[in-house]
Amino acid sequence: MTPDKNYQLLERELAVDDPWRLDSNSFEQERYAQMLRMSRYNGDVVHALEVGCAAGAFTEMLAPHCERVTVVDVMPQAIERARQRAKRWSHITWITCDIQRFSTAEQFNLIVVAEVLYYLKDIAEMHAAIRNLVDMLAPNGTLVFGSARDATCRRWGHAAGAETVISLFNQSLSEVERLHCHTESVNEDCLIVLFRKPTNSSEQPNRGH
Repeated sequence: MTPDKNYQLLERELAVDDPWRLDSNSFEQERYAQMLRMSRYNGDVVHALEVGCAAGAFTEMLAPHCERVTVVDVMPQAIERARQRAKRWSHITWITCDIQRFSTAEQFNLIVVAEVLYYLKDIAEMHAAIRNLVDMLAPNGTLVFGSARDATCRRWGHAAGAETVISLFNQSLSEVERLHCHTESVNEDCLIVLFRKPTNSSEQPNRGH
């Protein structure tokens, strides 16, 4: 699936209420609950980066546990919907930008990137985005990754999904926990992984499962 088609797909999905049924589906609610639990692995967070905010459901859950939150999404519609949903929180910075182009000198104690990277056109772009995210993660910081699995993503027309991306993250981060969330629906089958960034270069990443 080309980048233009992916953008058009996101535009269509964001045009409806509760895109991806994040507020009404028990599978999605459980997935978010597990992501939030992993996000609090080191307790409350000084500065978190959320990559891809959809309509703000997880942003609203995460914000109370952070001193600061930076939210990056390529879709202006997503940023606006999430901003309205989380308007009670004044410590959120909203940025409309492609994750491949987003860069900052700041380092984050927590990065959350879920159901996002498979929208990139190929594995090379995914790898580049992962390197960018790892660079922005503070030593001993944690990264929560979630995605539909490889087979599901390829059926949707994407290059790869969870297993491929997890193997790329494991090249530089230590895998702490992996959780398989699924139902009987073929489209409700994802992996959620908690990673930690080693505190120094002599600490070897744990290659996970």
